[in-house]
Amino acid sequence: MKPTITVEYCPKCNWMLRAAYFAQEILSTFSDDVFSVNLQPSELAGKFSISINDEEIYDRKTEGGFPEIKDLKQKLRDKINPDKNLGHSDKK
Repeated sequence: MKPTITVEYCPKCNWMLRAAYFAQEILSTFSDDVFSVNLQPSELAGKFSISINDEEIYDRKTEGGFPEIKDLKQKLRDKINPDKNLGHSDKK
């Protein structure tokens, strides 16, 4: 079964556009590998996290900021489809 990815964001911090950007990037890269990408407004102030099937793989507060899209894609790929070539996102 294909995983569901959730991008939880703080609407009071005006992070909806950032969350939508991440969702767009995830869908453009992993469209064949995921069931859906959900945008979820958080009830917690300052929250920005990304999870796969309720397993949190990224949290802004824990990581100390927002992820680089390249790093996020690599993290998602390692969990969803380890054999997937990310093209330029795999280059150092």
